[in-house]
Amino acid sequence: QVQLAESGGGLVQAGGSLRLSCATSGSIIRSAVMGWYRQAPGKQRELVAAVTSAGSTNYANSVKGRFTISRDNFKNTVYLQMNSLKPEDTAVYYCNGKWPLYAYWGQGTQVTVSS
Repeated sequence: QVQLAESGGGLVQAGGSLRLSCATSGSIIRSAVMGWYRQAPGKQRELVAAVTSAGSTNYANSVKGRFTISRDNFKNTVYLQMNSLKPEDTAVYYCNGKWPLYAYWGQGTQVTVSS
């Protein structure tokens, strides 16, 4: 059973920083495309950032230059460093792992940015 566990969310003032972590068990992330998604109240879930097994990254336009996704294959963990946070970044952030034959989601972690 593959499990993804997010941590690191919380309440932060605008302009502040948070680092989210996604620890994975039951499968190795080295062979997966790992991504961070978010869902704000009343909105659809959207891709924030993703990193391939080769290390290529892509970001939503709204977070480019502020967020950085990284992976530590030895720790089987993916990170999302979020800087210069804005109130519009407020959402539940979900970790996603896509392997060749299956995909899994974490339970989500709340990020709230106050103005």
